[in-house]
Amino acid sequence: MYIFPLRCISILQGNTATAPDRHLVSALNAPRHFPATRNKPPPHLMKSRRHAIIRNLIASGEIWSQAELAKLLAREGVETTQATLSRDLTEIGVLKGPSGYQLPGAAPAVVTPEGALARVLKRELISIDVGGTLVVLKTPIGHGNALAIELDRASVSGVLGTIAGDDTIFVAARSELAARRIAKHFRDLAELP
Repeated sequence: MYIFPLRCISILQGNTATAPDRHLVSALNAPRHFPATRNKPPPHLMKSRRHAIIRNLIASGEIWSQAELAKLLAREGVETTQATLSRDLTEIGVLKGPSGYQLPGAAPAVVTPEGALARVLKRELISIDVGGTLVVLKTPIGHGNALAIELDRASVSGVLGTIAGDDTIFVAARSELAARRIAKHFRDLAELP
């Protein structure tokens, strides 16, 4: 459907031609901008393309959250809302496992405690400090317990125990030397400088 612009020159009032309101003329004579819908594929093709990209992204790497997936989709030129993304994941049958999102039928990843610890350290660890026989780990607010659980599961040599707060974890070591060694090990796993 085409809409032709309306041009307003004057309004006749009786026998006298008067100039119309300047703003009305400007608005009526302004060019119309309509979104180009000719180049946009039909919705079912957009959905199929989005699903294919989601499958490829999940198959190619570890994705842990819808926010992370949305950023990856945006890099691929696909903008989507959280609600649409949630529906897409349900329709595809994506599951969340120990290695993040997994496609249906994919063999579940076998994750060693050390591998799980490395993954959580990379994702959650902000800083490491050593004080005597204590190694102090800082995480984002609310992430201390998740990291402490993985620390306990990994049974790191030289660790006596952990105490976790909301964003801080104290790791008790057997000695000062062990504390420095543990801190270095955690830095290496987290790929921190």
